[in-house]
Amino acid sequence: MLRAAALCVSVLGLLGLLAAPSSAESSQSYPITTLINAKWTQTPLYLEVAEYLADEQAGLFWDYVQGVTKLDTALNEYDTESQQYNAALELVKSHVSSPQLPLLKLVVSMHSLTPRIQTHFQLAEELRSGGSCQSYTFVQVGTELACSFNELQKKLELPLAKESLDAPVITYSFDHIFPGSENNTRTVVLYGDLGSSQFRIYHKLLEKEANNGKIRYILRHQLAKKETRPVRLSGYGVELHLKSTEYKSQDDAPKPEAGGSSDEDLANESDVQGFDFKMLKQKHPTLKRALDQLRQRLLQGNDEIAQLKAWEFQDLGLQAAAAVAEIQGDETLQILQYTAHNFPMLARTLLAHKVTDALRAEVKHNTEAFGRSLNVAPPDGALFINGLFFDADTMDLYSLIETLRSEMRVLESLHSNNVRGKLASSLLALDLTASSKKEFAIDIRDTAVQWVNDIENDAQYRRWPSSVMDLLRPTFPGMLRNIRKNVFNLVLVVDALQPTARSVIKLSESFVIHQAPIRLGLVFDAREASEDNREDYIAISCAFNYVSQKKDARAALSFLTDIYASVGETKVVTKKDIVKQLSKEFTTLSASKAEEFLEEDGTYDYGRELAAEFIQRLGFSDNKGQPQALLNGVPMASNLVTADSDFEEAIFTEIMSHTSNLQKAVYKGEMTDSDVAIDYLMNQPHVMPRLNQRILSQEDVRYLDINGVAYKNLGNVGALNRLSNRDMTATLMENLKYFGGKKSTEVIGGSSLQFLTIWVFADLDTEQGRSLLTHALEYVQSSESVRLAFIPNTESASSQSDKKNLNRLAWAAVQSLPEPSQATELVLKWLKKPKEKIEIPAQLEDILGSTELHLKMLRVYSQRVLGLTKSQRLVIGNGRLYGPLAAEETFDSADFALLARFSSLQYGDKVRQVLKESAQDVREEFTSDTLLKLYASLLPRQTKTRFKLPTDLRSDHSVVKLPPKQEKLPHFDIAAVLDPASRAAQKLTPILILLRQVLNCQLNLYLIPVPQHSDMPVKNFYRYVVEPEIQFESTGSRSEGPLAKFSGLPANPLLTQQLQVPENWLVEAVRAVYDLDNIKLTDIGGPVHSEFDLEYLLLEGHCFDAASGAPPRGLQLVLGTQSQPILVDTIVMANLGYFQLKANPGAWSLRLREGKSSDIYGISHIEGTNTHHTAGSSEVQVLITSLQSHVIKLRVAKKPGMQQAELLADDNEQAPQSGIWNSIASSFGGSNGNQVVTDEDTETINIFSVASGHLYERLLRIMMVSLLEHTKSPVKFWFLKNYLSPQFTDFLPHMASEYNFQYELVQYKWPRWLHQQTEKQRTIWGYKILFLDVLFPLNVRKIIFVDADAIVRTDIKELYDLDLGGAPYAYTPFCDSRKEMEGFRFWKQGYWRSHLMGRRYHISALYVVDLKRFRKIAAGDRLRGQYQALSQDPNSLSNLDQDLPNNMIHQVAIKSLPDDWLWCQTWCSDTSFKTAKVIDLCNNPQTKEAKLTAAQRIVPEWKDYDGELKSLMARIEDHENSHGGRDTVEDDSLEQDPLEVTTVRPSHEPKHGEL
Repeated sequence: MLRAAALCVSVLGLLGLLAAPSSAESSQSYPITTLINAKWTQTPLYLEVAEYLADEQAGLFWDYVQGVTKLDTALNEYDTESQQYNAALELVKSHVSSPQLPLLKLVVSMHSLTPRIQTHFQLAEELRSGGSCQSYTFVQVGTELACSFNELQKKLELPLAKESLDAPVITYSFDHIFPGSENNTRTVVLYGDLGSSQFRIYHKLLEKEANNGKIRYILRHQLAKKETRPVRLSGYGVELHLKSTEYKSQDDAPKPEAGGSSDEDLANESDVQGFDFKMLKQKHPTLKRALDQLRQRLLQGNDEIAQLKAWEFQDLGLQAAAAVAEIQGDETLQILQYTAHNFPMLARTLLAHKVTDALRAEVKHNTEAFGRSLNVAPPDGALFINGLFFDADTMDLYSLIETLRSEMRVLESLHSNNVRGKLASSLLALDLTASSKKEFAIDIRDTAVQWVNDIENDAQYRRWPSSVMDLLRPTFPGMLRNIRKNVFNLVLVVDALQPTARSVIKLSESFVIHQAPIRLGLVFDAREASEDNREDYIAISCAFNYVSQKKDARAALSFLTDIYASVGETKVVTKKDIVKQLSKEFTTLSASKAEEFLEEDGTYDYGRELAAEFIQRLGFSDNKGQPQALLNGVPMASNLVTADSDFEEAIFTEIMSHTSNLQKAVYKGEMTDSDVAIDYLMNQPHVMPRLNQRILSQEDVRYLDINGVAYKNLGNVGALNRLSNRDMTATLMENLKYFGGKKSTEVIGGSSLQFLTIWVFADLDTEQGRSLLTHALEYVQSSESVRLAFIPNTESASSQSDKKNLNRLAWAAVQSLPEPSQATELVLKWLKKPKEKIEIPAQLEDILGSTELHLKMLRVYSQRVLGLTKSQRLVIGNGRLYGPLAAEETFDSADFALLARFSSLQYGDKVRQVLKESAQDVREEFTSDTLLKLYASLLPRQTKTRFKLPTDLRSDHSVVKLPPKQEKLPHFDIAAVLDPASRAAQKLTPILILLRQVLNCQLNLYLIPVPQHSDMPVKNFYRYVVEPEIQFESTGSRSEGPLAKFSGLPANPLLTQQLQVPENWLVEAVRAVYDLDNIKLTDIGGPVHSEFDLEYLLLEGHCFDAASGAPPRGLQLVLGTQSQPILVDTIVMANLGYFQLKANPGAWSLRLREGKSSDIYGISHIEGTNTHHTAGSSEVQVLITSLQSHVIKLRVAKKPGMQQAELLADDNEQAPQSGIWNSIASSFGGSNGNQVVTDEDTETINIFSVASGHLYERLLRIMMVSLLEHTKSPVKFWFLKNYLSPQFTDFLPHMASEYNFQYELVQYKWPRWLHQQTEKQRTIWGYKILFLDVLFPLNVRKIIFVDADAIVRTDIKELYDLDLGGAPYAYTPFCDSRKEMEGFRFWKQGYWRSHLMGRRYHISALYVVDLKRFRKIAAGDRLRGQYQALSQDPNSLSNLDQDLPNNMIHQVAIKSLPDDWLWCQTWCSDTSFKTAKVIDLCNNPQTKEAKLTAAQRIVPEWKDYDGELKSLMARIEDHENSHGGRDTVEDDSLEQDPLEVTTVRPSHEPKHGEL
């Protein structure tokens, strides 16, 4: 009843939003539909379910495989897909919790795992085609293939054969390795369909072999029969923008007949704008009339969009908020979606909603609160999921779902550990990443540090101000503040004898001489000392001490630099050099006396041991002999310390960043004049008593997965071996007993807890193992809130036979003694006095007998789960792995203390605080094990920062609150902040509806509209494409899939369609009868349907030089497969070192292009998911296995001897590079695609142009014909593919054949970091100018841009050969000769007049670019940088493609072409028409004349060209009709035809992944 009432409200609300038709009878509105298909075909749904489970954990995947093989009927033998899917779901229900099931259904519905399955198919196909297997189920054993079951059995019985059967097999991150078989030597890969009956017999055999420890069993998917239908994609938005009709931009060519969809079809249509009326009427028969009324209104669009007066725009946002907030409940989201998606149509109806003062005040208050604390301001939208922030503009659904999955795992873990309600929410919202950003420091208040100067007490600094308030004094940027406090302390750890430290010591001496505000200290590093040079190390230390005592520390520093000057740059200092210099410095000192002072244990031999201890606490074991620098205790990167120029700059950069922190401290009163500066600095929380990179490093952090199921009563090692890794860990955890100290627990609520749990793996038969456990127990004995488990990792004979073996005794003691502290004392006594006879307490006798089995099981665990060799040591702290420790590596009590301090600072204190605040929810069953499981869930999850919403928000009038649907189950906490009248609301609302359908969540929707508008806030209609669950037809087959559908749109406005797809998708239109740039439903008179293909998934990245950190501008990268190494390539930009490459699902190899790039550089390092690089290798393996963005970081290093070489240098002496360029390109014309392009054909003229919409494509064709008519040289056209219609690309090969030209389609995705344009036209303008350096291959040296609406009347070679005089490009200035247009010449007044300083303003309809010069001076990077700065302001760059180069005229020079190169009637006089070389159909701001009318009136030859092209099109159409329909351009039937096509797609076009 309540639901019906709610629906009634919803229907009435929508009816209220829908305006009644304004005219007597409005036109029939037709639907506009769009869809995107992938290039690969559908895969069985049960495989997608399997991959989902594999992502959750490997054990689940294999449990599912086990379940599938035990079904009565094999999955692929079910009659229908829906039966297959339901059977798979039934199997899953036993492994996946009910809250997770909807998420699984969503992932399957979005097909986001199909790219990974395609990669499996690709690997299988490559093997199958390379071998001789006919069968679709086959097995790879090492390097050999077994094509039948019998063959497999035979191969498995054969002995070890390293070259063939036991050869290593390349494995990938997505591989499914059978649990427990990971470390076996013989690798067997089964390629098969897990849903087939044939699969079962193979699996059974391989499972048995794997359990017996004989093989490493890997499963990859392969199908016998592949589906032909493509995968239908979702997770994107479609916009229809209202297009300005100021200048008519529609083609007047006759339109094709509108297809089907009669009035009757529309009448029977049940789904309208997301409402299924058939279903609604069945559920609510009482509302039938209201529903019919609503449906009619939705279908029947008004002809026009009601025009609003200027003052009516003012409160539109607030009125939209009022309309939405009136209704509380899930229907609110439907109302919000309907309003946001159809805003231009509904704007007038929103005026009826009254905005109360209370609403206005609340919105103002909340807007300020969000702006202050979270920097979110309308019209921007934001989504917070458990405190994680997602920006509405950049968010993509695929990444969002990944986050939901990782959050779901944590939620489930909390729930399974009985952590619920407020406590669970508080723990989930914890941000455990913030403190890790702070670098850790070591306490430098140490007698080992020999201070050279003291700013607070030395005489030369006495004139400096002594107050810390002076830190707040303004100075010029980059200047250091001189205050008489030791606030910047630089400690150098140097090996004073070796040449490596000399430059650093000399530089630091200049800091002291020139009175930089830096206190300098030295620590002498003698780790390189040996018997041969020990005396030299003692001598340098004693000499420094002697000079310091006799003179001062500054003189001692000068003494060091004098020695270096006397011995030279590279010679190692010896005792002889030191004695010589000392005698020279102190003339009264004889050589023999000097030698005496430098003896070991002499008067001046002190401080060496202190220095050695300090260096040991620093923990830089890898960098012996290399100088180290600590600024206020924080270690600086070692590569900076050894490079002179970088070191000085790095010191000052560090000081500036420290300064800002100190300024905050002074401002907040945390640091005052009464504080001793060094004490204040060293008492900060990030200062540690010692540094150990093993503990503090945040790179390559590994956690133990302990959220498995614990098994009881495992009788033998074999039973343990059958468990998955996580279940084995859970079983171990269940059976562990812990050592403790007297004060090792703390009480919170009803529970006694230890916040630090340490597991130590060691073998007490070894000295290192005993030492590690001794240190651990000593630490535990003296510390609070900690417990320690010892896990023996031993295989020694004595530990198995001797009852008095320490491993067995220690294990037995902790298992059997009642008090943890008793066990600690007893084991410590044994460890510390190994010679004494061991007394075994009576309690231990009982358990000692079974310890032998325990030790065997623990060894299996250490080997299998942790990969430890026998006796190898490892420390695990709160689930994080520290190790395995190297044989000589020490880990002492101080390191355990550091581990405790670090974990408290990172997360322990935060968790403790939350537990104390919710102490009433912490019951007795909340144990230290629960805490350990919490850490294991909370710590490894993604490291994005979590935000808290402001606490002072008001929620009476503008906030919609939706409680979780199931209060008792774990729920997500979601907050959305949006302006209902914004583009952000259009995208966010359907996602919010989806989240409510899929998750058990509490949702708070904060409406913060822009307070005042002066124009329509949203000028587009919008639909978001997603289905929460896969749909089936009544026959049981899969439905076609989701699409974007607009119905009930106004019929008269002109609309242009644009797709909003994830950043890494490159899509192309493959089917569109009508012009998607100019949709006018009254003219079309029927439905408009378009189809797009996901042509490529981008691989993006940032590339840097490892030495300098700068991007290697002009570096070329190529991407290919093993069989075809070069498929696509690209150039690295200087902006952020950005590059993009086009790929598809599969395994790829990325390498530097042969030639200059690979001669000068080599790949040194790569970061990114699904990437693998072997050190020294010239290629990187990259896997594209998902629809999500794939961004990598690539570091390259110059090869030896190439330090001075430059990629973009003139290379007259060097042979040009060879290789196929497929740049960003995908289609060639008129040239043999298999031919290797060695260099640009100097005869060929390169012409670039862009067009969008049928009218501009028609004009473009005419431009091409006019240019070809007058140009005698060969011509190659380059077109931007992103916006071309299928009709144009289909016609191009025929045109190329007829007119004999080459062409190539280039494609580039607007980079995500560059400010995005929202209007299609402005985006196209951006493509004209912003990417010239990366759009074309390096061998294209010059290119001419010609506007689509130009007509050429001269041989364009004249322009091509023009000398640009060193400028990177040449443009024609605007004409001044038509005097009546003077008032419209904006460049002669205001900003442009002063900026151009007498230079002329240039038009962008025709320009020539010297690409070689353009790249060399980094013109592209400069243009993008200036664009980024200016484009944030919506009022700047109104003519983007023109304003940008003109604005940059002083930084990037423009050569002015003679006026006759471009004539345009709007600005040029009629007299100059006769000499015009190129005519441009500029828009006329006075007459607003349509392009076609102007073309026919101004250019006499235009009609002839147009007629010529029309007749060519007619001939082609007749020809195709006579050959039985339009197939493809490459149809064999065209071979002998007069219209023979010479332009086919090149064979090297990436078809990768289209399997």
